[in-house]
Amino acid sequence: MDIKIQQKDWLFLLVCLGLGILAELSFFHGSIGVSYLVFIAGLYTVVFLRFRLTFTHRRIGLLVMVAIWLLAASYLLYDNFLFYSLNSFIIPVLVFFHIVLITSPNKLRWSTPVFVTLLTNKLGEGIKYSSSFCNKGFRRVFKNMDEQTAQTVKRILIGIIIGLPLLLLITGLLMSADAVFQDIVLRFPRYIVQLNFLEGAFRFVIVIVLTFVFFGVFQVLQGRPNPKVSDYDTEEWNVRWNSVTAITILVLLNSVYVLFAAIQFKYFFSNGLQEGLTFAEYARRGFFELIIVTLINWTILISCLKLIDEKRKSLKITIKIMYSLLIGVSCVMLASAYQRLSMYEAAYGFTLDRILAHAFMVFLIVIFAYTLIKVWVERLSLLHFYLIVGLLFYTGLNVIHIEKIIVDNNLERYERTEKIDIHYLNSLSYTGVNGLIELYEKNPEYPQLENVLAKRIEWVERRSEGSWQSFNFMKQEVTQKLQELEFKEESR
Repeated sequence: MDIKIQQKDWLFLLVCLGLGILAELSFFHGSIGVSYLVFIAGLYTVVFLRFRLTFTHRRIGLLVMVAIWLLAASYLLYDNFLFYSLNSFIIPVLVFFHIVLITSPNKLRWSTPVFVTLLTNKLGEGIKYSSSFCNKGFRRVFKNMDEQTAQTVKRILIGIIIGLPLLLLITGLLMSADAVFQDIVLRFPRYIVQLNFLEGAFRFVIVIVLTFVFFGVFQVLQGRPNPKVSDYDTEEWNVRWNSVTAITILVLLNSVYVLFAAIQFKYFFSNGLQEGLTFAEYARRGFFELIIVTLINWTILISCLKLIDEKRKSLKITIKIMYSLLIGVSCVMLASAYQRLSMYEAAYGFTLDRILAHAFMVFLIVIFAYTLIKVWVERLSLLHFYLIVGLLFYTGLNVIHIEKIIVDNNLERYERTEKIDIHYLNSLSYTGVNGLIELYEKNPEYPQLENVLAKRIEWVERRSEGSWQSFNFMKQEVTQKLQELEFKEESR
């Protein structure tokens, strides 16, 4: 890539260096808490200043940005382990999607596979730009050297960068394999092998890598001509399915589904059990089977909508009726699966997997409802709606504090049945521990509860983090409650 380096590029590189340092401070010093919001604030300050508040795709861009801020805020407000891990991947993807989106032409449709091509191209261009910038910068720094000497120095530096991590890894493995070798290595001066030195080198590498990632991406987005929409046009999909064949398949499937629903109707919407099945077998087996069938139906439906283009009016109306019937029986199956899972929860308690399954079924019903509208109003875009609803759905799961719903429902169930799985609550994050404290205040005599809380107090004391990056409201509140918890003398 041929680039021209100006003074302002060096100044912006310093800005990206500050952003790289902020990222390292935010994400590599213990668990993430308020630090994610701090980093997002710093990143978008650079974005807004860099692009001077002139953006495209404003409506969808605003929606994505709000989602990013809400997901980042979840690290401060809650401590759900599942979303903690998922968001560490999803937020960076959304941020990259967002900054490319708001710097792309308005005519470029973001809800098409074409936009994925644009994203990958921009990432590749950013890496190439940083590489070219480093090469030109290297030549400028060593411009007084002859070409052969400069190339030699360059290759030595590359060898050090690649070889040093390998050296550290191999040395560590050899130290683990041989005690004598380990003893010899440990006799070197402590400042060479001590952890702080290695950690400092590791952090320095992270800062440099992040700096050039930010720098390269921002540079290929700013000051370069916007891509023409035609540059990303794709060829028309030539694969087509025959409508008569599709109608035949849909008639066969719908016939089975309608018959199945008619025969099993009393089991779908009543508490009756099929003969030979226990309550657990009925609820769990029926749930998973119905969900799988529903997903198969959705796949068939989307494939037909994409690959069938029937012009004859009679066949077109027939296939739309078949689509509508398929959506209807799929919603019946989702409703049945929803009820089966609710029955299982009432008997065995609430867990994260079960609550997420409930939420996913609601999401599928919304998807099917819009798809039904699309069947009869052909101009609507499915992918556009799916992406927006998917983003809202995932953000909503983060915002509603799903673990608190689980704890509250289990405590409410305990009030009715006096049954609760304290070990499952203990396996949750600090929200589950908060539920155990509430349970202890209601019934300090509950079997093993005091031992579980005592072990949790020891665990919290061992893992106490004083860094500002890890601050979290829920963690702070529950830790304080544990410190103030007094066990009842009579329960000892």
